[in-house]
Amino acid sequence: MTPPTPSTEQEVAQLRMLLAQRERQLAEISQAYEDFLRAVSHDLRAPLRHVTSYGTLLAEVLPEAGLQGPAWEEAEEFLGTMNQSARRMGQMLDGLLALSRIVRAPLQRQPVALAALLAEVQTELAARTAQRSIEWQAQLQTAHVEADAALLRQLLRQLLDNALKFTQSRSPARIAIACWRNTEGQVGLRIQDNGVGFNPAQAAGLFGLFQRLHRENEFEGVGAGLAAVRAIAKRHGGDAQASAILGEGCTVTVTWPG
Repeated sequence: MTPPTPSTEQEVAQLRMLLAQRERQLAEISQAYEDFLRAVSHDLRAPLRHVTSYGTLLAEVLPEAGLQGPAWEEAEEFLGTMNQSARRMGQMLDGLLALSRIVRAPLQRQPVALAALLAEVQTELAARTAQRSIEWQAQLQTAHVEADAALLRQLLRQLLDNALKFTQSRSPARIAIACWRNTEGQVGLRIQDNGVGFNPAQAAGLFGLFQRLHRENEFEGVGAGLAAVRAIAKRHGGDAQASAILGEGCTVTVTWPG
């Protein structure tokens, strides 16, 4: 083997210096990100708690101070909007934290028994389905998939939670779950419902963070769930897509090598 020339040694040393510099920069970015998460999880919640707490106190004090009639009704409406906005911001912070955990959590791929995991998630959601007429359909062509079990559970729960939410006006609601593996070894997971659907022209922004296609007074949520679904799919080297017909339902398909 030919020994490295002085110029080659110099180039190797420069590359090592550059690599060390990049590692320091990544460590600084990681620390800044940790500081941000700490602020989100603690520091930013304190003022929100004050807003909701003092809003409740004001609602109790103002009638005692003599505020009545139309003036009180208007003040009550303002306080309700303030409280609702503060709670919504809290939910948005929760969404940011959940997304950051998905992106940063170590990925632990393992064989996951899909039917058992699906049954567990349906049991967790049982309280939401107890008084409803729901027709479940499952076609699982593959018994096991390679995935991070905790992230796959979160993905399934979010997709089924969405399907239940957007079929709440349907009786019966129909929710179909399908899973398959193609000849190239790629796994496909599809959740289809007969809910309210959405305008297909808006599908491009559906997986964006805090993107909503329906008014807040129609359906709860802040638009963070499908962003988490796509993030989980991408952590597995895959992606998520959605299609719908307004008034007839929605289909979400997640694919990943597994």
